Amino acid sequence: MTFILGLTGSIGMGKSTTAALFQARGIPVHDADAAVHALYRGRAVPLIAAAFPDAVHDGVVDRARLSGAVLGRPEAMARLEAIIHPLVREEEAGFLRGCRQRGVGLAVLDVPLLLETGGERRCDAVLVVSAPAEIQRARVLARPGMTPERLDAILARQMPDAAKRAHAHFIVDTSRGLVAAGRQVGSILIALAGRPGRGGRGWTDDHA
Repeated sequence: MTFILGLTGSIGMGKSTTAALFQARGIPVHDADAAVHALYRGRAVPLIAAAFPDAVHDGVVDRARLSGAVLGRPEAMARLEAIIHPLVREEEAGFLRGCRQRGVGLAVLDVPLLLETGGERRCDAVLVVSAPAEIQRARVLARPGMTPERLDAILARQMPDAAKRAHAHFIVDTSRGLVAAGRQVGSILIALAGRPGRGGRGWTDDHA
């Protein structure tokens, strides 16, 4: 049975880079963010238009407008998540079905809010990507259009890094550069080699 590794981490921690390191080693990765972006150009458009009419432009969801409509507004965010999360779960389930049919030994679920939404219960182990807070802030504030206020609003929705690390079976520290992160990913793959999955029930008795 396919072993499911949940990969998560707060904004600016290097989660996407770490996911790419797994892909480079031939491990299939389901990117929840990429799935959302695809949905914003497809199946989710009419649903978003009904809930947030100003957020749809030229037949696709304008992410900047949608963010402005929900960020810092818990009720609006909950309404959006009620639309998007079930669709993303459908995409994820299809990805995992394909992995099992192909006899894939290890698959990665790249989910930003894995722990916040209880998604670790769908995984056999959890990998948290982490870095010191000052590096995180510097990375995020260097992004176009990012402000300290917006970053604080995003972090308010995310479980603190220390709490995420406490839930982790594995941690990748991205503060030491790409080569070091790659070595850590390699060590994780060695630890998981040949380890069978448990059908998404999660580990309850040990950590690697």
